[in-house]
Amino acid sequence: MALVSVTRRSDASTTLVAASLGFSVVQLDVTIVNTALDSIARALSGSVSTLQWVVTSYTITFASFILTAGALGDRVGAKRVFVAGFAIFTLASLGCALATTVPILIAARAIQGVGAAMLIPNSLALLNHSYHGERERAWAVGVWAAGASFSITAGPLVGGALIAAVGWRSIFLINLPIGLIGLWLTWRYVSETTATPSRELDLSGQATAILALGCLAAVLIEGGSIGWTRLPVIIGLLAFVTLVHLFVSAERKSEQPMLPLALFKRRRFTVTSIVGLLVNVAFYGLIFVFSLYFQRQNGYSPLQTGLAFAPLMVAVLVANLSAARISRSIGARNTIAIGAALAGVACVALLGIKQGTPYTSMVIPLIAMGAGLGAIVPPLTATLLGSVEKERSGVASGVLNSSRQTGSVLGVSLFGSLLAHRFIFGTRTAIALSAALFACGCLAMLIVCRENRESPQR
Repeated sequence: MALVSVTRRSDASTTLVAASLGFSVVQLDVTIVNTALDSIARALSGSVSTLQWVVTSYTITFASFILTAGALGDRVGAKRVFVAGFAIFTLASLGCALATTVPILIAARAIQGVGAAMLIPNSLALLNHSYHGERERAWAVGVWAAGASFSITAGPLVGGALIAAVGWRSIFLINLPIGLIGLWLTWRYVSETTATPSRELDLSGQATAILALGCLAAVLIEGGSIGWTRLPVIIGLLAFVTLVHLFVSAERKSEQPMLPLALFKRRRFTVTSIVGLLVNVAFYGLIFVFSLYFQRQNGYSPLQTGLAFAPLMVAVLVANLSAARISRSIGARNTIAIGAALAGVACVALLGIKQGTPYTSMVIPLIAMGAGLGAIVPPLTATLLGSVEKERSGVASGVLNSSRQTGSVLGVSLFGSLLAHRFIFGTRTAIALSAALFACGCLAMLIVCRENRESPQR
């Protein structure tokens, strides 16, 4: 019995390592690419709009496939889908590193996003299957989340160092050893979850979701590049509206929809999902903008750009780790509102930015912005999960992740389009919009989302 207990603990620990590697490599790719944007543009002759597609092609497929990937894991087993996700992500990373043209790189990034979507929900399912006690499970999820936070923090610095030492292709090659180790650990040691063949896949909803998000990204990116009144942009906008209508109709008719619309009847669920989208529009849109600003306007190298982002990312990590304690003291709603207000004030402090602005005058607002975002995400997740029944927490978590990744798509697409013609004016406009979005998030939490007034329905 003692040997069996030790073996089970060993398998659970290995599962935790494999799941954490899956989550961490996905989050690493979210931030590491930004430091390479200017290097990629120079090497492959890319414009700002093509750089937007390099970033958004990944997040479009990531955001669109998360919910379906979770359902597929329920249907055939989370281990199978997790292994497939690692394999797809690793091979696509190799494709990115070998890309000789921008279209090939964009296509490989889109495939990477599919692999990422398969890794995230199923890594959590594997942890849930391996850790049975509530306290043990909470500890495992904490380690899983901390590893991802560290990866996001390290991404710009690691990317800058790799580009300086080897070149931009190395930021994708670093995924190969991580992916191979994760694949081997999962295949060798992780046990399969219970398959539920009756779990249906909402293929019509999935198809319309990815087409709608792709159309919206195309409208925002190309509108800034060729003009908002051009016929292709207008057609794209009409296509987006039509696809959204088809998506909502498909979800209403489906017996097992990928996005249960009934969840949005709950105020806390709806507000937290929207706030998650808004803060990601602002934050990841600005990460894209500042990456190009540091390199193109201030002449920073990729390594210097990574170092410039380091204080912001460290602030995100520290605030992530402190958020739970703060929430216990003042409540989750107030913590989210204060975090959004802090990030908004930081944006206002950056509105005077111009070419050659000294980094010393920017670093404090950047740290404040990172601390604000870091304080938002943990209580936002807890608030959303607390608004639904425990058995629907997987779907709720998937919705939050999907809405946040959608926000990233919109942020990069919209803010990047603002840079197309007048870079500094576009940068200031993006910062002003971010301040407004953070303010909206703050007000939504304070005015609309009242705690302890709405219980999960059973």
